[in-house]
Amino acid sequence: MNTLVTLPVLLPLLGAALAIVVARSPQLQRAVGVVVLTAVVGVAAALLVAADRDGPIVARIGGWSAPVGIVLVADRLSSLLLLISTVVTLAVLLYAIDQRIADYGRRTASTTFHPIFLVLSTGVSLAYLSGDLFNLFVAFEIMLSASYVLITRRTSANRIRSGMTYVITSLTSSLLFLTTVALVYAATGTVNLADLAGRVAQLPPGLQTLLAMLTIVTFGIKAAIVPLHFWLPDSYPNAPAPVTALFAGLLSKVGIYVLLRTQTLVFPDGQTVLLLVLAALTMVVGALGALAQNDLNRLLSFLLVSHIGFMLFGLAVFTAAGLAGTVVYIVHHITVQATLFLVSGLITRRTGTVAIDQMGGLARTAPFLAVLFAIPALTLAGLPPTAGFVAKLTLLQAGVAAGTGTAVVAGVVVLASLLTLYAMTRIWVRVFWGEPREALPDPDPSDELVVGTARTSRRMYAATAGLVVVSLAIAAAAGPLTTLTGQAGADLVERTPYTVAVLGEGS
Repeated sequence: MNTLVTLPVLLPLLGAALAIVVARSPQLQRAVGVVVLTAVVGVAAALLVAADRDGPIVARIGGWSAPVGIVLVADRLSSLLLLISTVVTLAVLLYAIDQRIADYGRRTASTTFHPIFLVLSTGVSLAYLSGDLFNLFVAFEIMLSASYVLITRRTSANRIRSGMTYVITSLTSSLLFLTTVALVYAATGTVNLADLAGRVAQLPPGLQTLLAMLTIVTFGIKAAIVPLHFWLPDSYPNAPAPVTALFAGLLSKVGIYVLLRTQTLVFPDGQTVLLLVLAALTMVVGALGALAQNDLNRLLSFLLVSHIGFMLFGLAVFTAAGLAGTVVYIVHHITVQATLFLVSGLITRRTGTVAIDQMGGLARTAPFLAVLFAIPALTLAGLPPTAGFVAKLTLLQAGVAAGTGTAVVAGVVVLASLLTLYAMTRIWVRVFWGEPREALPDPDPSDELVVGTARTSRRMYAATAGLVVVSLAIAAAAGPLTTLTGQAGADLVERTPYTVAVLGEGS
């Protein structure tokens, strides 16, 4: 089982190499990606079952023990997020494969997309499983290097501009991350997360606060927390639908995961007031920004920012219940946000525009597409009995129970949820109601946008529907899921299961 921890990192990396070797055979290249990600889903499920039953599973690379050696750690939190992230990655890959077939034909190969896609999966897996700060930095660089390629493929003027915004911001946050790692090592003599749990507590309070603030700023940029969110609505909307769905579903959540891990394990005193303020600002600014948008993808991007605030709120509560609420929310949001961007891609291909005031009547002309939008839209708004309702209810209960300050911000959660519902209703009224409009021609011939249902594969609809089913399954399994995330939240607060598994009984 210890060896199994390495497979979510090794399999996509080896698959990327194999995809390059078989690049002249499109069928083989597609099969490699699907088989590899399916295998990783199976491995992640096995790790989750084992971690829930036996506690954190640790792989010591090269036989070197922590804190000297590199360790990969699969506990309830990392295994659960790894599983749901890989499921979403697989669905997005299936969508992307059929989009490319619809646009360019079955015989057209891609020498870059499939290898880079698998490299991105490698970085995400390593980020979840890494047991030390430096390899966490390596994971982000793997992930971001792959994302640079994906966001600038099939270049147009808008994609070059948005890609530069994304790359410059990511490089800045990476520089801050590396600086933080260097300062932590200089102050403590270690970068192992479990070892830091004991050593950081021995530092002067002022230095602890400085390091905690650097961590919040670094991963606040990566997670698009207000006021560090400016890059996301300018970057994501211009990428192809599968790329945007993958980024929206995974990349910002990895940033929130690292904040969860570091603020509970390394800086357990927390910055509660600051995190509460940031959570409230992120929820409100993101939701209000969404209401001002006419571009469908920009609207969804601002809602993505808003809902990062929900996850940050659970961390700010800093109780087992609050952290459990954050984990539930991440699981639900990874699925629903990716689904909405895939649906947006289908809408855009059918209408030929991203401007919602130029759409209309899709409920009549494309009823199945209307259903594919309605379910994740209601889920994101948090209406019962969806997974979004379960996640928000968990957060609200934790916030009200934690005290007056958090109860006030819990009210902001309700306000942001109502604004989200209004934004989803606005999309529904303008895009799906009214009289159907004639599809507009694509103004940019270099874009991957192809107008017309004849060029939209049914399998693209099937991949999107698969994610809708996953979201419904999350709601149906709310009882076992909340039990599991409750135990994960308790582990984060207690810290002992993680540190003992990595360092041994004497830690």
